[in-house]
Amino acid sequence: MSTYIRPARLRRVQLSVPGSSEKMLAKAAASNADHVFCDLEDAVAPSAKVGARDLIANALNTLDWGRKTRCVRINDVTTPWCHDDIITLVEKAGRNIDTIMLTKPRNASDVMFLHHMLSQLEQKLKLERSIGIEVLIEEVEALQNVEEIAACTDRMECLIFGMGDYSASQGIDTRAIGEGGAYPGDIFHYARFRVTMAARAVGIDAVDGPFGNFRNELAYREQAIQARSLGMVGKWAIHPAQIDWALDAFTPAPEAVAHARKLEAAYREAEAQGLGAAQVDGAMIDAATVRLVRNTLVKADLIGM
Repeated sequence: MSTYIRPARLRRVQLSVPGSSEKMLAKAAASNADHVFCDLEDAVAPSAKVGARDLIANALNTLDWGRKTRCVRINDVTTPWCHDDIITLVEKAGRNIDTIMLTKPRNASDVMFLHHMLSQLEQKLKLERSIGIEVLIEEVEALQNVEEIAACTDRMECLIFGMGDYSASQGIDTRAIGEGGAYPGDIFHYARFRVTMAARAVGIDAVDGPFGNFRNELAYREQAIQARSLGMVGKWAIHPAQIDWALDAFTPAPEAVAHARKLEAAYREAEAQGLGAAQVDGAMIDAATVRLVRNTLVKADLIGM
């Protein structure tokens, strides 16, 4: 296969859906989420994992997913399911899988196992389109090795901070997934920051993981805004109610997009005149300003704003 060309994808929200439920898979396909990951890991009981592979393959092959990113979350490399998760899904639905999400890698070699399996299957099946990789950073070893993990394969598209398993891995005292307990400040700030920095350093996305209390809209929105402030592009939804909250948090306001376009246009005009800066509404803008607003404009263009 040729070098993987990383596509631009929206990940304002990544919706989790149990791979063992045909009904939920159909609802996920019809939802307004940017990205859906059909789960073979925590949401599926061990006794149902093998059967869920066929349910997911059938859903990927037969349902209308619109413009969504179609992802499958597989079991980790230490389990008896990982190998057959990859083979079964790619053989049966590889043409309709955009990315595979690997759980609980501890280092780059765990990710490269998936990379090599995909390369072999793509050659064997003569797939015209390569499959990308997304990785959950949810073990302390993974956070220690996050830069190496982020850069280990050109298939890598996204790092996700999985604070639930990470809390267990580090022994963090927290009441519920995504909540910080008694620690003053944000107990997950360092991990979110480091995951985001590692992702941005190699030009890929960083996404924030789940928030367990799907009835607490205010707390979910606060977590999403904090993640966005650090440079993350989206957050998980473990319940359909959270989809719109994430979309709202990670979609730039129309007035912000209009202002960004105004700043860029003014700078480009000044640049054409041989000037290094321009004045807009009483404020000076230069190359650094335009670099900042480009983040807004890239997202707006991808959304179609």
